[in-house]
Order: sequence, then C-alpha cells, then structure tokens
Amino acid sequence: MVKENGNISIHTENIFPIIKKWLYSDKDIFIRELISNGCDAISKLKRLSSLGEANICDDEKFKITVSVNKEEKTLKFTDNGIGMTEEEIRKYINQVAFSGAEDFVEKYKDKMDEGNDIIGHFGLGFYSAFMVADKVEIDTLSFKEDAESAKWICEGGTEYEISSSEEKKERGTTITLYINEDSADFLDEFKLRTIITKYCSFLPTEIYLENENKPKEEAKYETKKNEDGTEYQELVQPEEPKPLNDTKPLWMKKPSECTDEEYKDFYKKVFTDFNEPLFWIHLNVDYPFNLKGILYFPKLKHEFEATEGQVKLYNNQVFVADNIKEVIPEFLLLLKGTIDCPDLPLNVSRSFLQNDRDVAKISNHIVKKVADKLTSLFKNSREEYNNFWNDIQIFIKYGCLRDEKFYEKIKDVIVFKTINDEYITLKDYLEKSKEKHENKVFYVSNEQQQSQYIKLFKEYNLDAIVLDASLDNHFISFLEMQERGVQFTRIDSDISDVLKSDDEDSKELNSKLEEIFKSSLGDKISKISIEGLKNEETPAMILISEHSRRMAEMSKMYAAMNMPAGMFNEEKTLVINNKNAIVKKLIYLYEDESKKEEVKFICEHILDLAKIANNELTPEDMDNFIKRNNSLLGKIVL
Repeated sequence: MVKENGNISIHTENIFPIIKKWLYSDKDIFIRELISNGCDAISKLKRLSSLGEANICDDEKFKITVSVNKEEKTLKFTDNGIGMTEEEIRKYINQVAFSGAEDFVEKYKDKMDEGNDIIGHFGLGFYSAFMVADKVEIDTLSFKEDAESAKWICEGGTEYEISSSEEKKERGTTITLYINEDSADFLDEFKLRTIITKYCSFLPTEIYLENENKPKEEAKYETKKNEDGTEYQELVQPEEPKPLNDTKPLWMKKPSECTDEEYKDFYKKVFTDFNEPLFWIHLNVDYPFNLKGILYFPKLKHEFEATEGQVKLYNNQVFVADNIKEVIPEFLLLLKGTIDCPDLPLNVSRSFLQNDRDVAKISNHIVKKVADKLTSLFKNSREEYNNFWNDIQIFIKYGCLRDEKFYEKIKDVIVFKTINDEYITLKDYLEKSKEKHENKVFYVSNEQQQSQYIKLFKEYNLDAIVLDASLDNHFISFLEMQERGVQFTRIDSDISDVLKSDDEDSKELNSKLEEIFKSSLGDKISKISIEGLKNEETPAMILISEHSRRMAEMSKMYAAMNMPAGMFNEEKTLVINNKNAIVKKLIYLYEDESKKEEVKFICEHILDLAKIANNELTPEDMDNFIKRNNSLLGKIVL
C-alpha cells in the first residue's frame, strides 16, 4: 500500500472543537461509543456470515477488549469483527457523520429482520475519542479475502495519515487513544471498570478489561495432598478472565422463560437493592414498535422514598440515560426498571430524544401495560393486591394526578383502607353507605387524633376510609372533580345523620344552651351548634369545616411560595349534645345567679374535653385544664 496523506472531509468548519466540548453531555461517553462500534463490527460480521457472505468458524469466540496502559498513556479498544479496508476507512472515518452502520443497514435492508441489532446510526461516535485523546490510531484488517491491513492516524485536526498496518495480523479493529493530560483519570483501571459497567453492562458481545501494566498470571505448581496424606505437585492454570457484561439480560427473554427468582436476582444486581420488589411488569413488544423491558414496583420504607425511583433507558442494550421523561412518564419514574427500545429517535449523542410521534406512542403503551398489570392483580390476586396497597398507593395516586388517562384506566382498581381494616373501592363504599349518607365519603387522616370520632362511627356501624398520605389532600380534590356529586368529608368535620338522635329537639332549649355557652366561652371558639346525639355520654364534639381546613392546609403547603402561611384559618364548631345529662343540668344552674361562675367553669371544661378528644389543646389550654381539674378534685374531696 502506498503511503498517503490527506484531509478529512467535513461539512462544517471547526467541527473538532464542537465534538470535543459539546457533542456529548458526559465526557466518559467516548468509552460507550467505541465499545458500541466494536459491538457493531461483530454484529455486522455475524449477519454477513448468516447470509453466506463471510466465512467464520462455528466455534469462534467474539469479544471486545479494552486495554489500558498507564505508563504509555494509551487506551485500546479491540474487536474481532468485520474490520475495514482502506476504502472503507476513507468512506466511514474520513467523512464525519457518514454512518457505517446506516450504510450497512441500507445495503442489506432487504435481507435483515425487523429488529436488526446494529447499534450505531449517527457516524459521530468514533470522533468522541478526540474529547480525551491528543492522537488516535486505527489498525484494522477486513474480513474480505486477500484484504490488506490498514492504519489510520489523526492528531485531532483535519489532517490524517493512512498506510499499511504492520501490527494488525488478525481480522478486526484496534483503536488506540493517546490520552491527553486533562483526561489522565481515564487511565485508572477502577474508573474504566465503573464506566464500562455503567454503559455496557448488557451489550450482546462479551467485554473484557485488561491492564497492560500488570504482569500476566501464568500457570504454576501447587502442593496438594492425597487421601493418604502424601504430597504431590499439581499444575494450576490461572483463572480465566470474566467478561464485565451480561450478554443476555433478562428483559431480552420471553416472560414465559423467566422465573420469579431470576426477576428478583436481576433486580438486586441492577439496582443494588437487597429488598425484594413487590411485583414486576415484563414488557415484550414487537409491533408496532420494538420495546422490551422490566418495570419493578419496589417496597418502600416510607412514602418519601417514592422519589428515589430509577428507570434505565437502553437502545439495543446500550445504556442511554436514567429517567428520560419523554419515554417514561414522570409518575412511572417512581418505579425501578430497565427499558430497551431500539426504535427511539435519539440525537447524535444518544443522550436525548428527538421530538417524534413514536415516542408518545411508546410512552402511552408503557402506561397501558402498567394499568393492565394493576387491573390483573386486582381481579385475580385481590388479597395480594390489598397487601401491596400501602406501598403502591403513592405511585398510583400521583399517577392519577399527573395523567387523567391513567386514572381512567385504573379508577376501578383504586382501593381504600377502612377504619375496620378492610380494603374497598370508592364505588363499593358509596353503594354500602348510600342509605346512611348518599355520595358522602367520610375519611380519617389521623387515626390517633380522630379516635373519638372513629369510636362513634364503629359504635353505630358506620364506615370511613383512611387517607393519611401527604398526597391525599390533593387526591380527594381530584376525585371530587372526576366523580361528580361525590363529597369527601373528614370524620371530624360533619356529623352523620345516623349519629343524631331521632327525638325532636326543643328550639327553646337549644336557644338557651347556645346562649349559655356563648356567654361562658366568649371568643374561645368561633361557632357553637346544638345537636341531639344518640351517644348521650359525650357532652360535646369539635367539628372542623372541611373547606376551611383544606384551604388552611394548602396555605401551609405553599407558605414558601407567594401564598402567606396563616392566610386561611380552620373554622371550628363546638357541637353541644343536648341529650347529655351534664349539659341539661346547665340550664337549671344558669337560672341561679350564684352559680354563674360554676356554669362558666363547666362550659370551659366541656370545651377542653372536646379539644382533648381532638388532640388540639395548646400549652396554655392544657395549663388551665390542669388547674381546673385540681380545683374540681379539691371541691369533691373538701
């Protein structure tokens, strides 16, 4: 071969500074790109062999080797794939952005399957090497018979040198990077291993890492013992190097071929999470697009852990990025999983998605499969589904708030835990309670704080659902908009008609009681209401307006924003039970002028008892309550 000098053909001036600084969001991506190129070279050779256009041995082992030499400051990427001729170097290397993979697919498109496994489509991956290297060499030998090896050298400008390669004797390609001073950290073996594991853990060709500065292990004799105790020497071969990747990730298999243990082991391996997932969804679609993957529902230690999901996006088994919202809807990012979609229209850096209608279709399909899985669990494994609910409710509720179409798909499988430890759908709750309080859904947000009200509900065979997650305030507002006529009411904001006495109340009696309590309590409570309750033991209850409480909670939530905290206050009503014996006695005491202080004493005590039942005594209220109790005990004893 005649030695040749020339200029690289480019269509944009000064493209190398752009490639070096701006083509890729992360500098370490050059490792992914060069390994992917090697994987492509091997895939092309296998394809040609299957078409009868290349001769390879049946037992040939294909691999990619990354070799690091810290002393010489070099990184080598070697594959035993298709190789290149001198003409192919000119065509695919000297013309920036002329993609060899794209050209190969075009040439053989009529002889290839739908889901071809050629990774590269952009032609710029090779030039990522210049982000870290002052000089790049290619030594290559084509698979073609009588092909002559070729060497290409470029030092980061538009000039190159091409000649015969004296080093390359076997088919394939070796790319040698002479690492610059700013990128010397890429010569660290541990860092290289970490990067390869990050991006290439599931490439379909085995990847090996070799440190040229370490002496190679050789076979050596070791002393062994026979059963009778006599010693002998045995030649022990060094351990075979192991690939850094898994060439057949679980998502590439059919769901019917995978066991539960395999799913769990894969989850632990990929996400370094030794807690078993609750369940998973295996995506396996060939039409109208190619999509494979596994989405896991993790078991959460607490609801805030739901923000720590991780969905890894792959393109032909090459890692692209975590949590890409264009493909994975935001609410699904609370999950953990792997998604592999060769049909994704990535940009030249493979890091970001180009706008494309197919992306929306893929995203919608993933949402549909998640909804189908939840529906299937609900219908076929209801007890298991109920057991999962506390862990998956945050994800489902957040998903409904973010995507109304998702809500429409799963609204019939949303369940609520009741105060009787049962799990019930909204539809079933409304049907069960329609005779007692039609379209009104009573709920509990704090079982301890609202225990008095829960006790009353249970006593009169009423049910309420438990909504104690931080998201529930938004979720019930959402449900009220979606399900017209349905009203969510906290258990301490209204009194069910079932709890009220059937006896007809005396207006005169009620008016008198209202006067007594208002004059005795003053501004200690904003509103007073007189009701007859079936439970005569309870002298009074505090009700908190549902609307005002929601507004007050919203005010607190957005205090850091423009809405000032405390802009809205909870509107509280003291409900006096006119069926209670103590309350009835107050009317007679009030008529006696000498008993006015005692009446005030009792009214204040009733108010504090109601507050205690609602866990809302202030330190000052508690101090007064204790003093009043001490005084009461003194009167009884003395």
